[in-house]
Amino acid sequence: MAMENTAVADLWRDPAAPAADRIKDLIPRMSVREKVAQLYGVWVGADATSGQVAPFQHSAELPAADWSDVLRDGVGQLTRPFGTAPVDPVAGARAIANTQRELTGTNLGIPALVHEECLTGLGAWQATVYPAPLCWGASFDPDLIREVGERIGTTMRRLGVHQGLAPVLDVARDLRWGRVEETIAEDPYLVGTLGAAYVQGLESTGIIATLKHFAGYSASRAGRNLAPVSVGPREMADVILPPFEMALHAGARSVMNSYADNDGMPVAGDPAMLTDLLRGTYGFTGTVVSDYFAVVFLHRLHRTAGSKGTAAVQALQAGIDVELPTVDCFGAPLIAALEAGEVDVALVDRALERVLLQKCELGLLDADWSPEAPILSEQDPRLDDEESRALAGRLARRAIVLLRNENGALPLAPGKRVAVVGPRAHVADAAFGCYSFPRHIGVHHPDLALGIEARTVLEALQADPAGYVVSYAQGCPIPDTESSVRLRAERAAAEGGAVGGEAADTVDEESLRAAGDQQIAEAVAAAREAEVCVAVLGDVSGLFGNGTSGEGCDASDLRLPGRQGELLEALLGTGTPVVLVLLVGRPYELSRYADRLAAVVCGFLPGEEGANALADVLSGRVDPAGRLPVGFPAEGANQPSTYLTAALGLRSDVSTVDPTPLYPFGHGLSYNPAVWTDIALPEGEAWPTDGTLRLAVTLRNDGASATSEVVQVYLHDPEAEVARPVQQLIAAPRVDLAPGTTRTVLVDLPADTTSYTGRAGRRIVEPGEVELWVGASSRDIRARLAASVVGARREVGFDRAFQPEVSVVEG
Repeated sequence: MAMENTAVADLWRDPAAPAADRIKDLIPRMSVREKVAQLYGVWVGADATSGQVAPFQHSAELPAADWSDVLRDGVGQLTRPFGTAPVDPVAGARAIANTQRELTGTNLGIPALVHEECLTGLGAWQATVYPAPLCWGASFDPDLIREVGERIGTTMRRLGVHQGLAPVLDVARDLRWGRVEETIAEDPYLVGTLGAAYVQGLESTGIIATLKHFAGYSASRAGRNLAPVSVGPREMADVILPPFEMALHAGARSVMNSYADNDGMPVAGDPAMLTDLLRGTYGFTGTVVSDYFAVVFLHRLHRTAGSKGTAAVQALQAGIDVELPTVDCFGAPLIAALEAGEVDVALVDRALERVLLQKCELGLLDADWSPEAPILSEQDPRLDDEESRALAGRLARRAIVLLRNENGALPLAPGKRVAVVGPRAHVADAAFGCYSFPRHIGVHHPDLALGIEARTVLEALQADPAGYVVSYAQGCPIPDTESSVRLRAERAAAEGGAVGGEAADTVDEESLRAAGDQQIAEAVAAAREAEVCVAVLGDVSGLFGNGTSGEGCDASDLRLPGRQGELLEALLGTGTPVVLVLLVGRPYELSRYADRLAAVVCGFLPGEEGANALADVLSGRVDPAGRLPVGFPAEGANQPSTYLTAALGLRSDVSTVDPTPLYPFGHGLSYNPAVWTDIALPEGEAWPTDGTLRLAVTLRNDGASATSEVVQVYLHDPEAEVARPVQQLIAAPRVDLAPGTTRTVLVDLPADTTSYTGRAGRRIVEPGEVELWVGASSRDIRARLAASVVGARREVGFDRAFQPEVSVVEG
């Protein structure tokens, strides 16, 4: 009864009242300090002893450890209570509940919103590690990605988490960039389609999806992390922004800014990007949260602000509502600026209204809201349950790409003598992305158990029901990781202290080289004794130099890291057929080896079930179904270069560099490929500029096992106002075929998918002749169909149609 009276007395606590009215009632009750407190997070547990998980984290001026003083006026968000240090999930949920109770005891009692990373699953100890986003792209399966998003969101809700910092919608532009593993693809349509599906899944559970990094981050110069970006307005509009537009249509309620400056303008301080475009053009009404430390970077890195107070004002004016990860510029410096009259409190109120409306949507302002997380009362508190593991496995199997298979080298026949070699063959987290808890946080706690079950590729093949006779050799370490680090530590211990000095470093490198020579020799010996050699090579995923792929782990070239190329050459010299299995966060240059390899299988970073999925594919129990979301470069074809290029970007006689990829975007082989029987457009039918055109593709499965095909539809525009990509993906339905079945996929293509940014800087659909290139990859085109776009020239915008309607007819 008391709660009912409170709800009536305080309109802002009444869940039956309109949200806007509740916020109008609440804001005047708040002091300036209470208002400002809602505009920042606090990051409990992040200090100089914790691992670096954000740029310049350890040089940041974090608040003192006495958080009770910080929480006195309330707080907007709690930052990563599960993803900062290892914490038992139940204990973590209980700690959050206690903090929320402390907050409800403040003057107004407004609870905090809790956010976590969730790119490869919830970033918490013991939580399921799903395949990394490049695997999403390789799956070409939005329904499956939607299901993954929903499952991750359900896990987060159980723990009392409200917001997830995903998906990453940056389009891969330069394969040297360390964060390629976090991108979905090099194509904006594929990134947008799968990113929007993930958003729909996450948001369906009530979790706020956060789109990042808005916008331009992946187009950094020379593929360097947190570097300047110089893209033109047309590339921004036609390549970088469409995935964000699609995900906003899907219902995302939060956006995170890019760290980069675009042509000298830092996004964190750019009202044209965060207000005029995002809110004016797109009509976005949710919250904009800063990437970690992005506000203070306006002062310390970009140097557009002479003080933290000025940085706070610039960010607020631009449209950032919440400073993450912790209170800094939006704390005392912003309050001082307000008191000095340097900024109007109306600017604070603008951000505050957005923050409080979101808390209202989440039920955090309701009089009967409870801080108790569901997990606290559950009989089974496991985060990595059987259903989650099974879903992670389904995505891993869907995403494995068979790049090459000469003379039926795969699948491996039962009972084969198999030498499994390589530095990624027997490492439990070799298939994990840099935002998985084990690679993101666990690496800073070497004595910590993995927290989940994850077989290595070696273990999966040893246990395989095909009964392989398996031998193993590591072959070589990857520099500055794993074996190299252990060898350095062992040498230091043997000498009674840390190894230092130039001479000691030289001796250490000589020891590493000698050890590597021995390991390669052992691998060669194992391969010679086997009928087939499975070489498991790739990346160590990590952050800021703690790996060969991941945030801050950029590459100067695209050769396999360390001595892995040398190891592969030695294995090829044995005469034993070599099957290359890649666990990578980016494509590498394989031209010098490709025509001598029996087979090439790419798993990218397929998560905790990745090894089992690879064993299923290698044995033939599962037909490889993945398609490349990023092309593999040929020799000398270093990045930046993607398939999405105008004619000038193709091979020509006026340059000695051939950018033609070794394995192109969309490529992927099958043990039992579908038969393409018919590809057709309606005879004589035009494509209205304000209508659709139906494409029909018929596929047949003549094999004895199920198969799957991705029907890739590319637009070729032979004449346009500006230089256009030679081909651009506009549809990619996946078609599953049971043995002996025939299916026709009908793709209704909106004319809006032909739109581009014209000379006047506006997106147009124009009449004229175009072609639809339909095939199994961007290079494997099965038909080129002419189509006439007819009608009035149209300008289209954010409300345009982004995707086709797809249906499938049996028989």
